[in-house]
Amino acid sequence: MRVLVIGSGAREHALLLALSRDPQVTGLVVAPGNAGTGRLAEQHNVDITSSAEVVALARKVEADLVVIGPEVPLVLGVADAVRAAGIACFGPGKDAARIEGSKAFAKEVMAAAGVRTASSEIVDNPGHLDAALDRFGPPAGDPAWVVKDDSLAAGKGVVVTSDRDAARAHAAGLLEAGHPVLLESFLDGPEVSLFCVVDGPTVVPLLAAQDFKRVGDGDAGPNTGGMGAYAPVPWLPDDVYRDIVSRIVEPVAAELVKRGSPFSGLLYAGMAITSNGPAVVEFNCRFGDPETQAVLALLNSPLGQLLYAAGTGTLADFGPLQWREGAAVTVVLAAENYPGRPRVGDVISGSEADGVLHAGTARRDDGAIVSSGGRVLSVVGTGPDLSAARQRAYQILDSIRLPGSHFRTDIGQRAAEGQITV
Repeated sequence: MRVLVIGSGAREHALLLALSRDPQVTGLVVAPGNAGTGRLAEQHNVDITSSAEVVALARKVEADLVVIGPEVPLVLGVADAVRAAGIACFGPGKDAARIEGSKAFAKEVMAAAGVRTASSEIVDNPGHLDAALDRFGPPAGDPAWVVKDDSLAAGKGVVVTSDRDAARAHAAGLLEAGHPVLLESFLDGPEVSLFCVVDGPTVVPLLAAQDFKRVGDGDAGPNTGGMGAYAPVPWLPDDVYRDIVSRIVEPVAAELVKRGSPFSGLLYAGMAITSNGPAVVEFNCRFGDPETQAVLALLNSPLGQLLYAAGTGTLADFGPLQWREGAAVTVVLAAENYPGRPRVGDVISGSEADGVLHAGTARRDDGAIVSSGGRVLSVVGTGPDLSAARQRAYQILDSIRLPGSHFRTDIGQRAAEGQITV
């Protein structure tokens, strides 16, 4: 089986690495890839938002399966074009991908499915903003305002703040740019990410993970695309995990089938484990980054065969997944000034070590690997428990050099020390 992976981040590097361990995968292709993925796959530079270019490449390389990593091509309908060309695809079609592409649509689906989530209100008129802010945030008893871009924002369109002026400024900026704003009530409790491979009504859950969205230790600073993650989640009770699958993911998958937009691909449920039980923070239509790097490091089942089953409508026959014992921790190494405009073009040393996955990297003509984006590398450590996995990840990080770079030092620490409870 030849597999074409679409994307260029650490998530795609992790997918390629896991696919390379599947004995039925005979060839790997990636587009566009990065400086690290070339060690695993043949690379092609195409516009991944162009259905025509992706389909042409899939035909050229004789792909048996196309795996679309990022959300933008999914929301634009690239998976539909691949399927229309007669090629198996892992990734939802345009209609189903609205579960991430439009937060208003996701809220509508959750309401119809009877799934618990934060109360919310869409604001699309600047004249209605102040009154809407008054209905949310601390005056209503919540500890913070939650302000989101209704459309895709690469993980950085959310502001959670107890400062009304900051909440208003973020919302006003989105409205000025022509983006509707979603105001939500605050959900208390720790957050968890659950990936599920979905094929219509069939749901196969992966390990739960927890990610870290803020840029600094102790959850300080602005939101990012993700600064690290760990899996599994030792503080998440088994019965709560099962409830998330049976009372949240499965009803949402069934509702999408009912609407004539069956989901085929990876459905990501971002959950808050509140004092009243699990509630949805958001749904994504693809593997999340950086959780993917930790979760796939522990997968023993053949990934290519799993994704092919979902892409060909045979997931129900795949059987239970097999996992490695122990834990995995991902720590993101970011460029100077990230999540602002990152400094790029600096030479990286130590980036080709085992456990290092590339994201914002490029290879110069002289062979040197340089930074080319905000989140530059993901470093993955595994071990018999969370403490050992943390130690291994930071040990690898110590051997990497990138001028001006930064990373969080507390990924998975509170969980390893037993400080998180439900």
